[in-house]
Amino acid sequence: MTATAPTSASAVWTVVVAAGGGVRFGGLKQYVPLAGRRVVDWSLVAARTASAGVVLVVPAEMVGNPEPAADVVVAGGATRSASVRAGLDAVPGAASIVVVHDGARPAARPALFAAVVDAVEAGADAAVPGVPLVDSVRRRDGAAVDRDELVAVQTPQAFRATALRGAHAGGADASDDATLVEAAGGRVVVVAGEPANVKVTHLADLDALARHLATGVAPGSGR
Repeated sequence: MTATAPTSASAVWTVVVAAGGGVRFGGLKQYVPLAGRRVVDWSLVAARTASAGVVLVVPAEMVGNPEPAADVVVAGGATRSASVRAGLDAVPGAASIVVVHDGARPAARPALFAAVVDAVEAGADAAVPGVPLVDSVRRRDGAAVDRDELVAVQTPQAFRATALRGAHAGGADASDDATLVEAAGGRVVVVAGEPANVKVTHLADLDALARHLATGVAPGSGR
């Protein structure tokens, strides 16, 4: 895929994916209060700093609820990739860069949104945040893996809009959008992620995130 000239901030739109049912959490975790806001509101506020427009993807039954922090609210699909496609369909065709962020990652800072956008403006088809692994890693057959060669991937992830639309055109599913873009021949780069940018999965995650958002102490830091 050929890189184009750097774009302006007005050409950036963000899709915040918050359509999950929260099975492991036990409910719609994206709407749970967290440090004075709902979980999803933290993501929306951060997305707004880097975007001309924000699309929020929610469960179908929540579409009619007012969401003043989003420009467009659409219903999600049966899978995460389907939900991203629903949000992408609502992004104006003039957008040059599309950012995709999990609504259940409330601790992503505006600087992280800016970093992935900057990487795409510099010529990448996709940019993802990655953090070093802290645990030793082995394959299921017992073979050791060099963890220094690996990172744990987060969102927000930024994409050249044409690359993301092309990758989703076939309706494929993947654990994240960068995987689809790479499979379509796009170039993916990794920028430094944020250890505090964890995804809300279980109730216990909220306590650590609330402390971080209130005090700046990273979840799991022990400080």
